[in-house]
Amino acid sequence: MTKRLKKILKIILGVIVFFTLPSLLLFGFLYFKYNEDLPTGIQGKKADALAKNMLQSLNYEAYKNTDYIEWTFKKRHHYNWNKKNNICEVFWKNNKVELNLNKPSLSIAFVNNEKVVDETTAKDLINKATVYFNNDSFWLVAPYKVFDNGVERRLVKTENNKETLLITYKSGGSTPGDSYLWLFNENGKPKSFKIWASILPINGLEATWNDWTTTETGAQLPTFHKLLVLGIEIEDIKTNKN
Repeated sequence: MTKRLKKILKIILGVIVFFTLPSLLLFGFLYFKYNEDLPTGIQGKKADALAKNMLQSLNYEAYKNTDYIEWTFKKRHHYNWNKKNNICEVFWKNNKVELNLNKPSLSIAFVNNEKVVDETTAKDLINKATVYFNNDSFWLVAPYKVFDNGVERRLVKTENNKETLLITYKSGGSTPGDSYLWLFNENGKPKSFKIWASILPINGLEATWNDWTTTETGAQLPTFHKLLVLGIEIEDIKTNKN
């Protein structure tokens, strides 16, 4: 091996170490600081009562009677959700998908306002819109989903003897099996949850649920979440009912 080649390899190795070592150290720090095992809890009436109390604190009846929700997620994806009929228009870049959440085979994709006729392209866009909707709507309406089909509720007591609610999605969505531990303020309103999700490499990370707005129909929806140093903005929220 020539001296020139050795020098080039040494430079390449140095660049790799320069960019990867800080990332590895940061991940290691965050992992040991925040990573938690999934807590155990007790199913039954007490867990269900805590979930019902959370819904009451958010005026669940107003949300249930809301027929339409419009919002923008992180300035990237825009949604017009006909909640009553469970059909949602999903917009991003130059794409639009009319997502039929009850009958996905009836969903339609558009690019530049032109209907996509190629089946493979249409399927890819519909699948992408479905993933976007499942994620982005969860950050908007997660508290209202605690009694959905396939949801398991458990009461968990903290070290300070406070009651928290562990929700596990056994089915549905894009990542079934994920769990969320809801924490509440003194009025029983959600203030944050801890996340055990397959998409995250660290278990138990906490995201805030503090920034609420009361919409036109009376439903309370969040406008911002903080996860570590990341901000999740939800803007242009509008609601309506027939």
